Amino acid sequence: MTVLTGSGHFGPELRRWRTRRRVSQLDLAIRADTTQRHLSFLERGRSRPGRAMVVRLAEALGLSLRERNELLLAGGYAPVYAESSLDAPQLGPVREALDRVLDGHLPYPAVVVRPYGELVAANSAFDVLTEGAAPALLEPPVNVLRLALHPDGTARRVVNLVEWGRHITGSLRDRAGRGGPDPALDEFIAELDGYVPDVEPGADHLGFAVPLRLRVGEGELRLITTLTSFATAVDVTLSELRLEAFLPADAESAAILAQRS
Repeated sequence: MTVLTGSGHFGPELRRWRTRRRVSQLDLAIRADTTQRHLSFLERGRSRPGRAMVVRLAEALGLSLRERNELLLAGGYAPVYAESSLDAPQLGPVREALDRVLDGHLPYPAVVVRPYGELVAANSAFDVLTEGAAPALLEPPVNVLRLALHPDGTARRVVNLVEWGRHITGSLRDRAGRGGPDPALDEFIAELDGYVPDVEPGADHLGFAVPLRLRVGEGELRLITTLTSFATAVDVTLSELRLEAFLPADAESAAILAQRS
């Protein structure tokens, strides 16, 4: 077992995460198979947690692998979850599998992204979302969320930009609310907010989680999205990837995408 210095930060960090998750000491104690008394001692710095207890608490709080590593460091332990580069040899089979999944989704668009929209890979149908976009928005690293809402990007062809834009920014805010302080993310959300028209919903408003309505040369596409994550990954990089696939919401959209392919 590797023990590091600086474990005095554990109590405040544990309390911060518990408060952010809106979990009582009793509920967290039950989830982590410990006692409320012991948990109280940990938060006040009167007891020092073992590494197994830190891992159990992090899992009970639903922390990401990156956040679990950070909590381990706060407890004075070395991180246990590796963070590999995407081009590392050990992730070769994963990259190959992702390419097959992307190609298998054709003729519908699909992308693999890092947290907060950085593009990792896309299939050939993704061009339906990039066509007509300013070249600067397509220079690596491409951010698909900025591309979607920027007035020089996909946004100029989005019929329901208000609903779609607030769907995107609302999802980001939900993630921000569940994570730790991240000024860069807050700044990014503010940037995206600036691209979305400030219009109050009408009487027929059904919520912001709506299909994307996109104008193309052949007509209008109505697309719904699915998000897939790697729930059992034990590598930080892999655990943070998301596969976003677009599916036709009606027969007309399916026909247009099939024709384009």
